[in-house]
Amino acid sequence: MQVINTPISPYIQNAPIAFCDDTKECIFIDPGDELEKLIEVQIRLKLIPQYIFITHGHIDHAGAAKALSEQLDLQIIGPHKADDFLLQALEIQGQMYNMKAQNFTPDKWLEQGDVLSFGKQKLDIRHCPGHAPGHVIGINHDAKKVIAGDVLFNGSIGRTDLPQGNHQDLIQSINKHLLTLDDAFIVHCGHGPDTTIGHERKTNPFLNNAQ
Repeated sequence: MQVINTPISPYIQNAPIAFCDDTKECIFIDPGDELEKLIEVQIRLKLIPQYIFITHGHIDHAGAAKALSEQLDLQIIGPHKADDFLLQALEIQGQMYNMKAQNFTPDKWLEQGDVLSFGKQKLDIRHCPGHAPGHVIGINHDAKKVIAGDVLFNGSIGRTDLPQGNHQDLIQSINKHLLTLDDAFIVHCGHGPDTTIGHERKTNPFLNNAQ
């Protein structure tokens, strides 16, 4: 599985496109804004879109999902249904932050233990509340890669001061679903550069009590 990060929106949010080397089937992840940039990557690499995967309902990750869905006739999958209140407030968020956004209900909500497939790739879905109550991540065990959204960053963790955020829930999510992975796993973060589980385990100041 290859992952191409394209920074978008005023929040410099990474909107990854993950694809299978063998089949060129791909998924759009967290298309919050600037769809033309994402579609340019997809066309340039001759990728075959399968669906849209949303990790959580904040505007920089979900604001343009409906527009992309309609433009390319793709289903929207995720996040967990606990983020429905955020998805139904995207247009209000857009007015506040001067971003185009459309409310939507995904074609499928995601639950802990679900598996997403594209090409020969599989993402193991884990429910990771804390930054947002319905946040999910996707783990590709064969490729040792994590689509982490805003749960874990290089040297930091997701904010928990937004509606229904919870710091203790976030730390528990990271301990249970990320720090149990091997050090070699690459983490594709929602903002900033990629990192690895090993690097964050050793150096992340928010995880200095994690074992």
